[in-house]
Amino acid sequence: MSMQKKDFWMNLFIRWIVTTLSIYAVAWLLHPHIDTDSFQSAIWAGLILGLINVFVRPLIILLTLPATMLSMGFFLLLINAFLLYMVGEVVDGFEVESFGWAILASILISIVGAFLGQFFREKT
Repeated sequence: MSMQKKDFWMNLFIRWIVTTLSIYAVAWLLHPHIDTDSFQSAIWAGLILGLINVFVRPLIILLTLPATMLSMGFFLLLINAFLLYMVGEVVDGFEVESFGWAILASILISIVGAFLGQFFREKT
């Protein structure tokens, strides 16, 4: 396997770990409004959220570009919250109480993820 391919897979794996840890931390912080039954639930939620962010989110952003531009990017927050809420509907053991809590959780997941991403980026 080429070095570039190894870097791609390693970065993908690190992003999955960062997303999982972010979800788990935010679920702990916002419990009982955002709930994970176990760390395994957070792992699955991180995987599904990552896959949705790679394959579905770009299409949704493209389709909602006028609304995003008119709201000066605020609509992206609603897209992130909607996707997190949908992950809560799909993953057993991961629950999001309401769309309002999904908005707050998506903000916190982004902040925690950015912090952890910097930590992992410096270490690797």
